Amino acid sequence: MSENSQPQLRDIMKSGVWTNNVTFVQILGLCPLMAITTTATNGLGLGLMTAMVLACSNFIVSALRKVTPNQIRIPVYISIIASLVTILDLTMNAWMHDLHKVMGLFIPLIVANCALLGRAEAFAAHNKILPAALDGLATGLGFTLGLTSVGAVREILGSGTLFSGAALLLGPHFHFLELHLLPGYRGFLLMLLPPGGFVVMGMLLGGIRLVKRLTSRESASLKLARQPTGGCH
Repeated sequence: MSENSQPQLRDIMKSGVWTNNVTFVQILGLCPLMAITTTATNGLGLGLMTAMVLACSNFIVSALRKVTPNQIRIPVYISIIASLVTILDLTMNAWMHDLHKVMGLFIPLIVANCALLGRAEAFAAHNKILPAALDGLATGLGFTLGLTSVGAVREILGSGTLFSGAALLLGPHFHFLELHLLPGYRGFLLMLLPPGGFVVMGMLLGGIRLVKRLTSRESASLKLARQPTGGCH
């Protein structure tokens, strides 16, 4: 996409969060999706971290797009992303150590998320700073939506709770988010294992595609109904 045809900011947000969602449309980032989403809180935490890195990396890539040699652009993008993830990892280890222990290895693995390099190459390198940063934020929020949705379903089916440990992520004032939905529920271990992640992912994908199909049919019906009909003259 050339800089002469900058996309609308509203379209960027809609594409990143819903239309071109990283999780449910592009099917990227499945490694952290299956491993970390045993609770909605874990999914929300990793998603927000990824959104921060995406927004910052897109911002820097766009700012340097005119001085980055085309031959070495990919190593430059990877270096930017890796530096940001390292800063995030060290900062969390210093200031949010308990949460850092929960996330563990999956914070450094943000570097390996295909969405970061993909948005840097496909969008940030060809657009101005504001649209690029917004695209990174929107893509990250879409990824957060995917992780949190899968984590919520797995947590409810697996342990009968919702947003367990939210106070650890968001602070003690958010303890009210921690819900015990199914008292006496013994749990369903499969939902807390990686195979359960694939099952939930398949269920959500099917549901989302069904909703989109019904929505598109309804839109087509409305357009047809609004078309003028021919009459006798």
